[in-house]
Amino acid sequence: MKTERCTGCGLCTHLDGRITMTMRDGFQRPSFSDASHGFSTRRQRVLFRRICPGVRVLAQKPANARREPNLGPVQAMWTAWSADPEFRHRGASGGVLSTLAGWAVERGLVEEAIGATTGTDPRLTVPISITSREEALRSAGSRYAPCSTAAHAHALNPNAMTIGKPCEAYGLRRHSELTGTGPRLILSFFCAGTPSQHATDDIVRGFGLDPRALSDLWYRGRGWPGRFTAKADSGREESLSYSESWGARLGPTVQWRCRTCPDGVGEASDITAGDIWESDEKGHPKFVERPGQSVLIARTTLGLSVIEQAIAEGVIVVGPVTAEAVAAAQPYQVSRRQRLAGRLAGTWVVNRRATWTWGFGSMKWALLHPRTVLSEARGTRVRLKVRHARQIRS
Repeated sequence: MKTERCTGCGLCTHLDGRITMTMRDGFQRPSFSDASHGFSTRRQRVLFRRICPGVRVLAQKPANARREPNLGPVQAMWTAWSADPEFRHRGASGGVLSTLAGWAVERGLVEEAIGATTGTDPRLTVPISITSREEALRSAGSRYAPCSTAAHAHALNPNAMTIGKPCEAYGLRRHSELTGTGPRLILSFFCAGTPSQHATDDIVRGFGLDPRALSDLWYRGRGWPGRFTAKADSGREESLSYSESWGARLGPTVQWRCRTCPDGVGEASDITAGDIWESDEKGHPKFVERPGQSVLIARTTLGLSVIEQAIAEGVIVVGPVTAEAVAAAQPYQVSRRQRLAGRLAGTWVVNRRATWTWGFGSMKWALLHPRTVLSEARGTRVRLKVRHARQIRS
């Protein structure tokens, strides 16, 4: 029975040269090039267990940072957007991370920025090395599909900036702490999970287009929040709104590990950015098209110094924001963290394995809301059993 703890980050490829990431069942998964299906040495096995975000995730406590219950370590926090209109328009939520990547490499703060972008096949998402403003601009915008950014050959370059999902940021941080090898800067973003590649293909087919005959595809950006858009080789273009694409089609297909994630807010990064939506009277985000903006969080002293330099040089524009406003704009992140203990318990009952987490406040919340957590554990157990039954039938 599968334990479904893999995030698809790809960091394990740096531990053993026989490992590569391949697409299986709609997600990126590690594969050994030989028949061993295991690490060669005890050191590799021990290091893997200590850095893999599928095995364990520890809450971060960087120096000089206060800990916000729903946002993790914070030294400073702002609303922010790119001062460059091209980046702000093309980026998923204000173009802040893309702008910082382009600025940092051209300013000489780092040699390169490792991120993700559209592959040669527009349906696919691949890791990329960014070495110029133009490359940063081309790669701007979120990609809601599997991508193993941490598997990039330069992801551990000590003179690089690596931009990855929260799980990738955690693995990179732990690798740096335990081996002394890792990127100079780690950037991350608020993440609700990695959807299946099949979901992207299904949306494209629903448009009446051939997924293998596309000239371009983007999930967000070109406005905020932006529309899922597919362009055919014939010139035909079709799109869905953010709520129709993410909310109805992509989000429901995220891998199981993402549903039991303790950290969707990038705690292990130096700098984190995320959407900060306006909400209606019921607290639901309003996905109204307008100029993009992010919440920008400096988590470490290094991250704070980089952001302050970018502000001073006019690279990004910032404004005030409170932790309460950010939590209100991100109800899913708050709810998932609160219900974590129940989901992990239900997962363990079925799989006999679950990601070990510590320091996220889930047990404290569970003690205050035992009925809710028990209900979550029961629901998780039922959903997992249904998933496994479907896998067996297929």
